Amino acid sequence: MQLRKPTPSGALLALVAAPQLASAFYLPGVAPTSYKQDEQVPLYVNAIRPVAGADAMLHSVVSYDYYHPIFQFCRPPDGPKDVGASLGSILFGDRIKTSSFQLHMAKNETCKTLCETTYPPSAAQFINSLMNAGVSLNWLVDGLPAGQRIIDEISDTEFYNPGFLMGQHIGDTEKVQFNNHYDIIVEYHAVPGAKDEYRVVGVIVQPESRKYTGPVEADTCNQALDPVVLDEGADTKVTFTYSVYWVPSKTAWATRWDKYLHVFDPKIHWFSLVNSAFIVVFLVLTVMSILVRALRKDIARYNRLDQLSLDDLSGTSAVMEDGVQEDSGWKLVHGDVFRTPSHPLLLSVLLGNGAQLFVMTGLTIAFALLGFLSPSNRGSLGTIIILLYTVLGFIGGYTSSRLYKSMQGDRWKLCIILTPLLVPGIVFGVFFLLDLFLWAEQSSGAVPFTTMLAIILIWFLISVPLSFAGSWLGFRAPTIEPPVRTNQIPRQIPPVTTYLRPIPSALLVGLLPFGAIFVELYFIMSSIWFSRIYYMFGFLFLCYGLMIMTCASVTVLLVYFLLCAENYNWQWRAFLAPATTAVYIFLNAIIYWISKLSLGGFVGSVLYIGYSLMISFLFFILTGSIGFFASWMFVRKIYSSIKID
Repeated sequence: MQLRKPTPSGALLALVAAPQLASAFYLPGVAPTSYKQDEQVPLYVNAIRPVAGADAMLHSVVSYDYYHPIFQFCRPPDGPKDVGASLGSILFGDRIKTSSFQLHMAKNETCKTLCETTYPPSAAQFINSLMNAGVSLNWLVDGLPAGQRIIDEISDTEFYNPGFLMGQHIGDTEKVQFNNHYDIIVEYHAVPGAKDEYRVVGVIVQPESRKYTGPVEADTCNQALDPVVLDEGADTKVTFTYSVYWVPSKTAWATRWDKYLHVFDPKIHWFSLVNSAFIVVFLVLTVMSILVRALRKDIARYNRLDQLSLDDLSGTSAVMEDGVQEDSGWKLVHGDVFRTPSHPLLLSVLLGNGAQLFVMTGLTIAFALLGFLSPSNRGSLGTIIILLYTVLGFIGGYTSSRLYKSMQGDRWKLCIILTPLLVPGIVFGVFFLLDLFLWAEQSSGAVPFTTMLAIILIWFLISVPLSFAGSWLGFRAPTIEPPVRTNQIPRQIPPVTTYLRPIPSALLVGLLPFGAIFVELYFIMSSIWFSRIYYMFGFLFLCYGLMIMTCASVTVLLVYFLLCAENYNWQWRAFLAPATTAVYIFLNAIIYWISKLSLGGFVGSVLYIGYSLMISFLFFILTGSIGFFASWMFVRKIYSSIKID
């Protein structure tokens, strides 16, 4: 990856000929804004975020407010004002505020002075360390992120990367220049059918470092000047300036985000997805063929033997029955297979939350495919996740109560209380603890107290009552009766082979779903930690479907082998075996940390490990629930197909 600074004439040509990478359309709630000639176009500033340094490694995960006192950026005359943001936008670290930049539609202006400030040695040392690690400024013009034009060396395509560097190394030296001049290039086009109305369709910022030694005139910015280097031993005076260039563009407003949506390594992405799809389909077909052939043969023999009267049984039939018991033992445990598992309350609570997560994830991806979670709707992804999880608390309560009742649990009040509190409480506790580290670092990523209070109110005023209502209906519903009776005395479980023991079987079962989502997980992690825009929800939808099929298939196969080995304790095994996928996800995060990140500080390491553990915990519940419900339906199906005297 390399940055290429265009010449003034080359910049105009390149901007007009920017490639179209995807199609788009008008989205609900995202209406275009038109501006008159010379009408002011607001430029908003966002948080200062870490990006990859010169070594292509990420050195920090802590972001800062643009107007943090140590940066001393120019403020508006009446002070910066907060720009309204959604709940998801705030949770994802957006801190959008007004600025002192003056942009007027289709009016070119050069070398305008913002302000002059003086950096003391302490501030210079802190800012130099940030620029060495790699940080970017993030602006917004008409909802579009101001970025830099990047050349993807693999595909040789141009795209706009949101954000631009605060500073960079001077050549091959260790010195870092501080960018204090900004060439703002705004693409615009005329509104069809309207007179003297224009719309913004692209924004690029080319930052420069210019050490002004005298008054700043209109042509001063075009002169060859030394770069600004913040002195860590003395005060450094810096003058901030900017120029605005308006470039006509043929880009339609509906497709203006295409320049920002770029797929890295698209061939690898497609190849891995097709490869995973073939493997999963082959796995599912293999499992189905094995189970259908074996079960059809077993059920036919079982039912044929049951229909024989005792008077007609001969030595041959007795041998045949013994042969059946020797070939397959899953019928032998019919009186124990629906026995209540250990810790039914905890299992029911986890499965209720797993069902809630499963539906929420599916609906979120569906909304994304329909275009409602476009990057133009800042924070829409986080907002829809919170709202869906809140509303779907009804499903979580209903599922956990019905399962707990079918397991003959008698602590129903505790089940009603724990379902909306246990798993969300663990996630909120970890999130709040990590937020304390961000507060200590004075990071803009720290969630404000008012937002934290709003989350608690949504949790207890909406989600908890809905979960209580679902649990109440679940306990009032008829009990899910097992297809066979349960014996009073438990059957002795014979020793199992090595591959059916809990740890080896769980490691094997969890590996396959992880393989189905491994590549997409890499792109998601790169988007999260390197502040890239993720929009490949079609790939995500396919990977989610592949993960579901893989979890269900391998878990059903494991349960079948367990029952054939006369081990009827399948409930927790059906949950924990596919849940091991979360262990692989966390190990993958650690490998990603070692290979792609260089978080030397204690706070950055704690934040990365903490967020990775939180995501892995949610995957633990999600994949475990998928495996359990698939196995539960499978066990009920096979035991309802045989006749039991």
